[in-house]
Amino acid sequence: MFVQQNTIQALFDYVKKKLTGAFSENEIRNMYKILICFRLKWADSEYLLNQDKRLSESDLLFVRTCINRLLKNEPFQYIIGETEFFGLKFKCNSNALIPRPETEELVADVLKTMAHFGNPKIADLCTGSGCIGISLAKKLSGAKIVLTDISEEAIQLAESNAKLNEVKAECLIEDLFSDSAFKGWETNSFDCWVSNPPYIPFKEKSEMEENVLGYEPHIALFVQDLNPILFYQEIITQAKLYLKKNGWLFFEIHPDFSAEIVSYFNKYGFVNIELMKDLQGRIRMLKGQNA
Repeated sequence: MFVQQNTIQALFDYVKKKLTGAFSENEIRNMYKILICFRLKWADSEYLLNQDKRLSESDLLFVRTCINRLLKNEPFQYIIGETEFFGLKFKCNSNALIPRPETEELVADVLKTMAHFGNPKIADLCTGSGCIGISLAKKLSGAKIVLTDISEEAIQLAESNAKLNEVKAECLIEDLFSDSAFKGWETNSFDCWVSNPPYIPFKEKSEMEENVLGYEPHIALFVQDLNPILFYQEIITQAKLYLKKNGWLFFEIHPDFSAEIVSYFNKYGFVNIELMKDLQGRIRMLKGQNA
C-alpha cells in the first residue's frame, strides 16, 4: 500500500506530503478531519478520541482518491458532496454554486430585518442549492418559502436540501426573462425577495481560480459584459409588482456595480436603501424597501 501503516496518523502524513504546496497546513488538517469523519460517519469528538484506530484498505483508497481529485483542482465540497452553511448541512454538486461564507452574512441580515414580520412570505430567486431560502425557512418559524432557478438540476438539488433540513419550500423552475416568469404569482403578496444572481462579467474569467472556473456552473457565475446588472434590473422591476408595501429586497452583489444597482433601486422608488460590507470589508450586500 501507499502508507506503511494503516493508522489515522500515518495516512495524515501521506495526505500532508501530497497536499503541501497546494494548501496550507491548517487547510490540510481540516480537510483530512472532515474526510475521515465523513468516511467513518464520526462526529468531531470521535475523531479526537480515535487517533489510534486502524483504517481498512478501502478507507485508505477512498482518501487517496479524494486527494487525487483535490490535486486536479476539484472543489473539496464537490468531492465529499456536502458542505455546511449557516449551521446546516447542504448537499453539493456541480449543478449549483458552492455555498460561501459571505452569503451567510446576507442570510443573517435578512433574518434581522424580517424578525418582526409574522409568518413572512419569501422568494429566493436564482436559488442554486437552496442555501439562502432553506436557511431562512429553518430560522423563521411559519415562513412560506419559494425557491426558483432556471436550472432543473439546481431545483432538484434544492428540493433535496429542503428535505434534508426538514423544511417546506415550494421549488419552481423559472426563467426570469421568460414571458411566463412569475405566471400565477399574486401581486403585492411577498414580504421579502432575496437573490444571489450571476454577476461576474465574462471578461473577469481570467481572474477566476481554476477550481471555480473548471467545476462550478458558469450559468450561475457569469453575465454578459455589456450589461452585468441585467439580473438585478429584472428582479427589481418584478419585485416592484410582487412585493407588498414595505416589503424588502435583498441582493448579494459585485462591489464594482453597487452604484448602478442603487440607481436602479431609486428609479423604482425603493427606500431605506443600504449597502453592506462583508467580513473582508468589501461591499457585498444591498437591500431596499418597497415604498
